[in-house]
Amino acid sequence: MRCPGCQHENPAGSNFCLGCGARLALACAGCGADLPAEARFCNKCGAPVAARSGGPARFASPGTYTPRHLAEKILTSKSALEGERKQVTVLFADLKGSMELLADRDPEEARKLLDPVLERMMEAVHRYEGTVNQVMGDGIMALPRERGRCPHLWS
Repeated sequence: MRCPGCQHENPAGSNFCLGCGARLALACAGCGADLPAEARFCNKCGAPVAARSGGPARFASPGTYTPRHLAEKILTSKSALEGERKQVTVLFADLKGSMELLADRDPEEARKLLDPVLERMMEAVHRYEGTVNQVMGDGIMALPRERGRCPHLWS
């Protein structure tokens, strides 16, 4: 099994590269199942596996897709730092029929199709100052800024 980072040849079944220590096993963004390094699709749920680019994944963490002004507002909020208990609404949105659309496509081609859709979903959430907590394959999980503040998205 060849490491995608340093190209070191590793024994079959290795979880980490013997040459650079990088994780060789992938995890499915859809269901979390462990996948072999060469997987293009998940063998548990069929979701396409994002291609390794050598750099950080485009939607790897909220910091990579949250607009700077909104991130600063969240971080400077006293309640965000101290925490609070309240009822919230959670939005789950995904692309209907994506498995059929992407089934025969290369992972890079699938990402090119999915990324603009995910970006539009996130833009809609951010327009109402909501927070995208997680990007999962072909969908997002988001929280509103305040309950009832975003009637079109959160009702």
